[in-house]
Amino acid sequence: MSKGVELIAVERLRQTTEEGWTAEHDRQHTGEDLTMAAACYAMPEALRSASDFIHRFWPWEMRWWKPTPDSRVRELVKAGALIAAEIDRLIAKENRT
Repeated sequence: MSKGVELIAVERLRQTTEEGWTAEHDRQHTGEDLTMAAACYAMPEALRSASDFIHRFWPWEMRWWKPTPDSRVRELVKAGALIAAEIDRLIAKENRT
């Protein structure tokens, strides 16, 4: 497994065990919220700062926006974990239908 994939897996585990964002919780996010949050973290900081991107596209209350501007890797790991959560949500949804 690559280091990037490993970091994303560790972050996703942290999100579920420490934050409580379980698969059951993720099922509530049906409007591409997880994808939009991932896009916000994946957007380069210079572009986020130069526009109103975060305020326009962050899907939840601003208190949940936790950028890590001093670590691009950390922000991309957060984005990857959110994408993984969305993929899992979609696969689970397909399996229920």
